[in-house]
Amino acid sequence: MFKRFRRLRMNATLRSLVRETTLSMDDFIYPLFARSGEGIKKEIGSMPGVFQMSIDEIVKECGSLHELGINSIILFGIPEVKDSVGSDALCEHGIIASTIKAVKKAYPNMFVVTDLCFCEFTDHGHCGILDMEHESVDNDATLEILAKQALVHAHAGADMIAPSGMMDGMIEALREALDSEGFINLPIMSYSTKFASAYYGPFRDVAESAPSFGDRKTYQMDPANRREAIAESIEDEAQGADILMVKPALAYLDIVRDVREATSTPLCVYNVSGEYALLKAAAKAGVIDYERVMMETMIAFKRAGADIIISYHAKEVAEILRRTK
Repeated sequence: MFKRFRRLRMNATLRSLVRETTLSMDDFIYPLFARSGEGIKKEIGSMPGVFQMSIDEIVKECGSLHELGINSIILFGIPEVKDSVGSDALCEHGIIASTIKAVKKAYPNMFVVTDLCFCEFTDHGHCGILDMEHESVDNDATLEILAKQALVHAHAGADMIAPSGMMDGMIEALREALDSEGFINLPIMSYSTKFASAYYGPFRDVAESAPSFGDRKTYQMDPANRREAIAESIEDEAQGADILMVKPALAYLDIVRDVREATSTPLCVYNVSGEYALLKAAAKAGVIDYERVMMETMIAFKRAGADIIISYHAKEVAEILRRTK
């Protein structure tokens, strides 16, 4: 007798009962982009529905997110002035520190994650102090200022920091710096396996972080390398990362599964700007059922092994989940 798998698919309620992978708003972190000024809410052409916002608008947005059931955000900053070492990122009155304080004052229960990097703050667009001899970033010199940046975020009230620069040894350096100042309970979510990807293009429009020369291939990962990708996350777990990450997500679901099976630490994926923009463009062209494709994509991230999803789609997902309850 052959197995009749269709028995469990014939009834909608039964399909729900045996569903292996589900989504909830507890799975999502929503990205926000802060810049100086007041009353600023500037939509990005390459990312419909995504905005650069002044701090007052960020606070208003957090109110809307709370209403939707989104209780976690990740902050990126666009400073008024950029320089070679990203000084604004090291300032207790800088754009990120100021945004953290404003959000936590208005919404104490909003879980605030901060992207920890220098690409948005430097005039050259690279992720730390330049090593001009090799047209790259000086890894160890950058670790020193990365630790200072982490402490600025911690003192401002961040709930979690997320280093994204792919510097070797960054988790160990950050953990030591945070612990030395008493932030032993502040978690680190590492961009542990981050690829030098073409999917980041639209993000550089909103974050104004495109490199002024060269690229980031000397410190971000080669998309062709699978074993190295796993090793990167294993190493960050060993150094004390509390949450790991694979970025981008959609073209790297094999890596998500590999990292899930190789580690025991919670795993995040970043559903990046290019992935978001592709679905938006396809919807505008009328070639996909946008909501179904979007939700299928979110399920794919969870099915591959992600516990957390950073996504620009999070508000849309919230509205769909609310509507379909």
